[in-house]
Amino acid sequence: MVLAKVAQVLGVTVDEIDESTDLRGEYDVDSLELMEIGTRLENALGIRIGADALLEMRDIGHAVDLLHERAADREHA
Repeated sequence: MVLAKVAQVLGVTVDEIDESTDLRGEYDVDSLELMEIGTRLENALGIRIGADALLEMRDIGHAVDLLHERAADREHA
């Protein structure tokens, strides 16, 4: 599901990306696109990701890690 949301923003198919895809290096993703990715993931999963964390995303794997951290934080809150 994460790959699908990222692929939508990048305008590519899910087959073209994976967790090691470098968002900035390979797709020249800017801060607005990172925020769009974050918003789509937040809405899909009901998890809040801070803007600072979103802007630090390097690759799709990092986005997955952020989601796991936020989900764990929510469970312990």
